[in-house]
Amino acid sequence: MSSRLIGVGVGPGDPELVTVKGVNALRSADVIVVPVMDTGERGRAEATVLHYVEPGKVVRVVFALNEREDRARREAAWDAAGERVAALLRRHGTVAFATIGDPNVYSTFTYLAQTIADLVPGTVVETVPGITAMQDLAARSGAVLTEGTEPLTLVPVTAGSAVLKDALNGPGTVVAYKFGRQAAEVAEVLRETGRLGDAVWGSALGLAEESIRPAADLDGAPLPYLSTLIAPARRDGGRGGKL
Repeated sequence: MSSRLIGVGVGPGDPELVTVKGVNALRSADVIVVPVMDTGERGRAEATVLHYVEPGKVVRVVFALNEREDRARREAAWDAAGERVAALLRRHGTVAFATIGDPNVYSTFTYLAQTIADLVPGTVVETVPGITAMQDLAARSGAVLTEGTEPLTLVPVTAGSAVLKDALNGPGTVVAYKFGRQAAEVAEVLRETGRLGDAVWGSALGLAEESIRPAADLDGAPLPYLSTLIAPARRDGGRGGKL
C-alpha cells in the first residue's frame, strides 16, 4: 500500500482553532512531524499539536525556516528534512506534518511534499486546511476582510515593501504577512498610500503574549517575525456599497 503524507493546518496558535478534521488527522496518523529551527526551541505548531496527542507520537525535524540569504544551506536543510521524513514514511503508513496556518498558504509543507515526491515515489499527498492568521486577526480585531466585489490581496513583506505599496495603491483589502522585521518600512508605506488610519496588526494570536494594535501605533521598533497586518478596503458607500 502507498504511504500517505498529510499536511495538517493547525491554525495560528490558539489550539481551539484547530478544525475537527485536523484533530482527527493528527490522532489517526502513525507519526506527526513538527518543523523546528536548529536552535531547538518548541515551535508554535508543536505546541498546538501537543494539546491533542501524546508527545511520544511527535517527531521534531529541523528545517531552515528563516534562512533566506544562504541558498545552499537552505537547500541542504530541506534535503536533510526530506530524508528524515522519507525514512518515517518507509516505516509507517501515514505521516502527518503539522504546519501553522494552512498547508497551502506560504507553508514549509509545500517544499517537503515536492521533496518526498522524488524520494518516496507513489506517496499519496493530502492536505487538511487550517485557519489562517488573517482570519484570526480579523475576528479578534473586528476588521472585515472583504465585502461585495472587493478583492483581497495577500502579500509577504519578505518580497519587499515595494510589492506591499503596489497592493495598497490598488482596490480592496491588503493583508501583509511576515512584516515584523520591516515594521518601520511598512508604517511608512501605509502613510504614503493613505491606508494607515484603519489598518491593524497582530502577533502571537491566541497566545499569552498576544498583541493586537492599530497600525498607527507602529513606532519603527521591530516586531515578531510572524506579525500580520490588515489594511481594510476604503469603504464610503454605506451598507452594501460594494455590492
